[in-house]
Amino acid sequence: MGRESAGAVLGANIRALRAELGLSLSELARRSEIAKGTLSQLENGAGNPTIDTVFSLSNALRVPVSSLLTEQSKPGVVLVRSAGLDVLSSNAVDLRLLRRLDLVETVMEVYDQRVRPGEVQQSAGHPGYEHVVVTSGVLRVGPIAEPYVLEPGDYVCFPGHLPHLYETVEGPVTSVLMLQYPVDAGKTPMAGSCAVSSAARPQG
Repeated sequence: MGRESAGAVLGANIRALRAELGLSLSELARRSEIAKGTLSQLENGAGNPTIDTVFSLSNALRVPVSSLLTEQSKPGVVLVRSAGLDVLSSNAVDLRLLRRLDLVETVMEVYDQRVRPGEVQQSAGHPGYEHVVVTSGVLRVGPIAEPYVLEPGDYVCFPGHLPHLYETVEGPVTSVLMLQYPVDAGKTPMAGSCAVSSAARPQG
């Protein structure tokens, strides 16, 4: 049997998490600010969810994004081929979830991230931290009030709860995105911080 489609996995996870929290479809629609009809389609494995939709559901259900996108798997060696991954897209960004790592009190999600030129991806924020490593192109990324410019090989970490953006300076951009959450995302604030070097800030 082949891998279950991304839409079917998302729908099954939404239903299971909604039931676990005792939420009606109407209440989840209110919390996520997603139309009830759209949620019903997603639960049935239909529709075409965007990055913004999935992050809104993640915040409303208080779980990491990977809890919505991944199937349960058996332990052992894990090999992930990029060509076989479903793409979660927005106006500027394409994400492919490569791996979720449960590390005691922390969940790490590893994504192959592509940023297209000519558009700006903005996020209102979510729990945890974002870690970004650019592999090609030049990327403006980070808190909207004070973004950083990253060249190939550069890395930045910033709090995910701040409104933030992704925009190419020279593109297209390929990068690795790692999302770091507390295990109980949305209920337990994430302790610690990630200091960044002023060398990555845009000049002038």
